[in-house]
Amino acid sequence: MNWDKLRVFHAVAEAGSFTHAAGLLNLSQSAVSRQISGLEKSLQVPLFHRHARGLKLTEQGEMLYRTSRDIYAKVEMARARIGESRERPQGPLKITTSLSFGSVWLASRMKEFIRLYPDIEVSLILTDVAELDLSMREADVAIRMTPPLQADLVQRHLMGYRYHVFASTEYLKDHGMPKKPKDLDKHRIVAYGEEARPPLANLNFLLEAGLKPGSARRRAALKVNSVYGMFRAVQSGLGIAPLPEYMSHEFSSLVEVLPELRGPRFDLYFVYPEELRRSSRIEVFRDFLLRKISDGDF
Repeated sequence: MNWDKLRVFHAVAEAGSFTHAAGLLNLSQSAVSRQISGLEKSLQVPLFHRHARGLKLTEQGEMLYRTSRDIYAKVEMARARIGESRERPQGPLKITTSLSFGSVWLASRMKEFIRLYPDIEVSLILTDVAELDLSMREADVAIRMTPPLQADLVQRHLMGYRYHVFASTEYLKDHGMPKKPKDLDKHRIVAYGEEARPPLANLNFLLEAGLKPGSARRRAALKVNSVYGMFRAVQSGLGIAPLPEYMSHEFSSLVEVLPELRGPRFDLYFVYPEELRRSSRIEVFRDFLLRKISDGDF
């Protein structure tokens, strides 16, 4: 099978159209179309259904796409290993984690990491929608709140943390400090939305705290489908919400209220593919995180 044609096929399958693939490959649309037609002719099967809205892979095309994706993941891994020096870690390092942890804690510490390792090309991929597939090299390393289920992924427990109840100094100045859980009846509560991904169990405990059994839950002043969104709402002075304790270390305007109330506990895991176990980029980043945590920078 011709490698150039397979490369073009992979780009078209990823892009979903000849036009977009041509732009990515810096080729003309007609050149891309010819390569695909030549590949289909050599295989004697159609690889795409052509229709007005674009391209869709045939059953045979899906099979070839899965294979080409595996090949490209391995080639990318080999490229990263070849370009990496054990004495001076270098090359790309794609890190994925949640929007809240990545935005509030991790991103602000990347300046120090990049200063220490200027030859590592760091990319942060922050998402609450779906976990990226590390085995397919959608990212090199993940920081997750749950341990991985895949057998080919290595995990290292980083630390545990709890959710505490916070409000901003501005909000407390205008509305006063609640003294006991029942006082929440008179306050605005920011809640975690039901449509949120990932679903976090027991995060809306403020809607029931201090109420008698059988009482109706409090109404939330605002529901947000991400912890980072809740943080921003609290920071703006909108109301009270449970937030990860590390957030209060980043912003002095957050004040803990009702310290007797404790939210759910979560653990952070450092996760990466087995084949990257000896990667110096992974090692130095893992050690950097562990050092920051052991120094109390969390």
